Amino acid sequence: MILNITQPLVLLLILAATVLLLFLGKEIKKSYIVAIPLAVFLVLLVIHTVNLMTTQSSDIVYIVSKCIALDFVFIFITFIGYLWVDAIQAKEEKKRSIDNSLDWFWSKV
Repeated sequence: MILNITQPLVLLLILAATVLLLFLGKEIKKSYIVAIPLAVFLVLLVIHTVNLMTTQSSDIVYIVSKCIALDFVFIFITFIGYLWVDAIQAKEEKKRSIDNSLDWFWSKV
C-alpha cells in the first residue's frame, strides 16, 4: 500500500493541516504541537522509503520518489516552524533557549 501524497487534494489538505498546527502552536505558545506533524512526516518518510526499496514497478517508483521529495519539504517546513514556536515558548516562559537557531534568519527578514 502506498500513501500517495502527490495528489493535489491530499497535498492541499496536508498543507492546510500543517499550517493550522503551526499557527495553533504559535497561539498557545507550545512547541510540542508543532512536533506532532514533524513526527508524522518523519514516519511517512520511513514508510515511503520502505515502499521504494520493496517496489519493482517503475510507475510506482516514480510516485514514491515524488512522495519522498514532498516528505523532505514538509519536514523542512515543520522543523523551521518548530524552531520558531520553540523560541516563542522560551520567551513566554522566560527560559533561556539552548540555541537561538533562527536569530540569524529573523534578523535579516
